[in-house]
Amino acid sequence: MRGISLSKWIVCLVITVGLSGCFEFTKPNNELKRILSEGQIVIATEYGANSYYLQNDLPSGFEYELAAGFARFIGVELRIQPYYSEAIMLKDLTNQKVDILASQFSFSNETTAKYKLGPAYQYYTHQVVIHRNQRSLRDLSQLSGKVYVQRNSQQAAILQASDALNAAVINDTLNWQQVDQFDDEELLLLVADEKITATVANSALVNVMRRRYPEIKMGLDLQIDAAQQWLLHPYQDDSLLSALLEYFGHIQQNGEFSRLQDKYFGHIREFDYVDTTAFIRAVETVLPTYRPWFEQYSGVFDWQLIAATSYQESHWKPDAISPTGVRGLMMLTLPTAKEVGVQSRIDPQQSIQGGALYLQRLYARIPDRISNPDKIYMALAAYNLGLGHVEDARVLTERFGYDPDLWVDVKQHLPLLRQKQYYQQTRYGFARGDVAVKYVENIRRYHDSLMYITKVDEPTGNN
Repeated sequence: MRGISLSKWIVCLVITVGLSGCFEFTKPNNELKRILSEGQIVIATEYGANSYYLQNDLPSGFEYELAAGFARFIGVELRIQPYYSEAIMLKDLTNQKVDILASQFSFSNETTAKYKLGPAYQYYTHQVVIHRNQRSLRDLSQLSGKVYVQRNSQQAAILQASDALNAAVINDTLNWQQVDQFDDEELLLLVADEKITATVANSALVNVMRRRYPEIKMGLDLQIDAAQQWLLHPYQDDSLLSALLEYFGHIQQNGEFSRLQDKYFGHIREFDYVDTTAFIRAVETVLPTYRPWFEQYSGVFDWQLIAATSYQESHWKPDAISPTGVRGLMMLTLPTAKEVGVQSRIDPQQSIQGGALYLQRLYARIPDRISNPDKIYMALAAYNLGLGHVEDARVLTERFGYDPDLWVDVKQHLPLLRQKQYYQQTRYGFARGDVAVKYVENIRRYHDSLMYITKVDEPTGNN
């Protein structure tokens, strides 16, 4: 419990240490006492890439995982309440139909002032987003055409303020409007399809969505920083807020927050337009040929992960060959091919079967105490670099006082395997650890894109 004062723990009689991270609050009052007595907390969020969605029929999303962690922390069941409308979400919080609002939506300061605010846990800037065919902007006065933003958002407040400034200075106003029928993701899609000229969105969402819509770009960074915070009912006591403060302090100290941030945002900061558009084109034209085999041999993984690994290895070219002699869709070495029973490395079916089997064997050799997705990321690094080098990096990670079971920590230390002062202390010596980090992050980006693109053609209903 590094860095947490003893006074903060006086409210806890029993601290249950375990994988659940559950803390028993023995002297709650009012709001927290009610939630504990009911054994359930209701947390509202919106459907969206950064908040809540279903992936392989399982709930996912950054806000969802934070909410689930908080429910475990106070020892109750979570009932997540997703919304399509921010206005209805706020109304239900006001009417106390939900306990907490955990959202990535950028509410205006005027709106958030009406509620209790949890601790700030994420920061972003506001960006004007335009189509790649448009020129970047010097300032908001250059913004013209059809510009939409969501109603009652921080983005709308920014444009309103700019409107007032323009009217006072140059006797002109921006051509923009607030809308209810589109969410932030849909507005970005409208920009990509050139149905509207621009929108304003927070940088965290833009980083995610440009992997799906590579035609969008940042036209102007407004350099207006904002903080993400959960909202609570304004007239309740501070017991629930105090529990939130404890929770966010706890996950900051134990590394869980860094792990979640890396899981959802750590791999998307870099963007390559040419690579992204080539990948999307390959998904449409090449992937259908090999998808049945990716699905057949995926084993313990979802088939999209195997397909993403294959694209990183060969760009789905069955006759690909590297200067070091690895070949095929999964770029197998001769010893690896022999180990997994592949007779022809350039045979697409054999390559996919062998590569998937080899990745599963590496995954099985990663310690069971490491949870997913960290275990998967380390297996992918081992596919590229060798398991011995990954273990060397984990040893260095622990030696420097970080957690060898968290990918977010291990990936900081993998590049040290290139430096003599560090690799001479390891069992397996020199390795291009920085390349392995890039390799894993690329696969994560391809995998995210595949999960989104292929979601629309998955069967639905009870078939």
